[in-house]
Amino acid sequence: MRVVLDTNILIGAPITRDTPPDRLYRAWLRGEFELLTSKAQLAEIADVVARPRLQRFIDVDEAAAIIANIGARALVLEAPPSVDLSPDPDDNPILAAAIAGEADLIVSGDKKHMLSLDMVEGIPVVTARAALGHPGLQIDREN
Repeated sequence: MRVVLDTNILIGAPITRDTPPDRLYRAWLRGEFELLTSKAQLAEIADVVARPRLQRFIDVDEAAAIIANIGARALVLEAPPSVDLSPDPDDNPILAAAIAGEADLIVSGDKKHMLSLDMVEGIPVVTARAALGHPGLQIDREN
């Protein structure tokens, strides 16, 4: 199953241990689903983790490891076609990657913009908690 994890999920994973975002990230590391992303999202993640207000929550080395893991192990799309589907233009590259990469699921914590879309071109947009219970994902509940 191909899954797009929104940047807020990937950044939240190391900050909030043993929460749904962290459990999803660890499930991906164990190979329980295929992570789909783009060069644009990798750049966004690097930008977000470098922000001074996050420095007290996330270790610089841990942030670098997350970016390296994603860059090396995820299916990274170079330049998916542009879309204009979200009221927040910053979300459109995430949606473009999901559409171009034929994702099965988009996971986000953004209630105002992403989750309010509900579905994008047939791809459900769900919370991390909902993703953990999704029948298409066989997440090992013990880890």
